[in-house]
Amino acid sequence: MARPPRVTPMWLAHHYPEDYDRCIVIGRSHVCRRCVVLYPLAFVVMLATLSWHPETTVDVVLLVVLPLPALVELSLEQLGVLTYNPRRQMLVTVPLGLGLGRGFAIYLDDQTSRLFWGVVVAYTAIAVLMVFVGRRRLTG
Repeated sequence: MARPPRVTPMWLAHHYPEDYDRCIVIGRSHVCRRCVVLYPLAFVVMLATLSWHPETTVDVVLLVVLPLPALVELSLEQLGVLTYNPRRQMLVTVPLGLGLGRGFAIYLDDQTSRLFWGVVVAYTAIAVLMVFVGRRRLTG
């Protein structure tokens, strides 16, 4: 069965119409609910912390710990343990945005940061794996 064509450009909503419940409507366009919170918050935190060079342990907490609730929520949803809930999504997106913003600031200071790239690679791998497992669960 073919998916319906996208109604909203991908840069605004990377969801197909059947998942527009994960979006808010701005004007006539659907905009991803998580992204509308995540990216503005991350850019504000990035700008606020560009000149901040704390202890490594502070950055580890910000980059490793703060995004964990969002990663756990995504994983549990993909595995069918949780159903989508917009409020829960927003609650876990706020700490994710704080961590991502600090990560952006670290990246701009050091494009080869092992901490930044380690978190990006590890959390992306886990998220992609959970999506694939979830899709197999639905189709298999």
